[in-house]
Amino acid sequence: MWLLLAFIAVPMIEIALFIQVGGLIGIWWTLLIVLGTAIAGSYLVRNQGLREIANLQRSFSELDDPTEPLANGAMILFAGALLLTPGFFTDVMGLSLLVPGVRRAAFIWAKSKVKVQRFSMGQQEPAPGQPPSGDRVIDGDFKDVTPAQKKQPRTPSEWTRD
Repeated sequence: MWLLLAFIAVPMIEIALFIQVGGLIGIWWTLLIVLGTAIAGSYLVRNQGLREIANLQRSFSELDDPTEPLANGAMILFAGALLLTPGFFTDVMGLSLLVPGVRRAAFIWAKSKVKVQRFSMGQQEPAPGQPPSGDRVIDGDFKDVTPAQKKQPRTPSEWTRD
């Protein structure tokens, strides 16, 4: 229901803002502002996205919880989509998601609404009845195919014969 409401309300808000702003400053200035915010937004999204990728890699290498860099990356990606969408309302929403404090507040709010059942990193414990992975025993049979009475000359590989 909320998604349907957003798909109806956002275009109506954008059209109303285009009419109001276009009437005040003119069509060409309005289009120039929309184009400028798209260019500036894509630059900001690229820089902040690269920074968040570095943060994500750091959290993986230090075995930290990667949820915050992943959430920031998702919000930056969403901000980029909003900034590339023509309109004033979507530009304001996209630019607000590029502010680190707004992203942090949104992450804290979303974190309070989500309950994590289980989170683990590194090696997982084996299933009940399974031996630990370090103590794994592989049972097998073999048959010596080298004739015992005659030793063969050593070749580059033990698997090849003349």
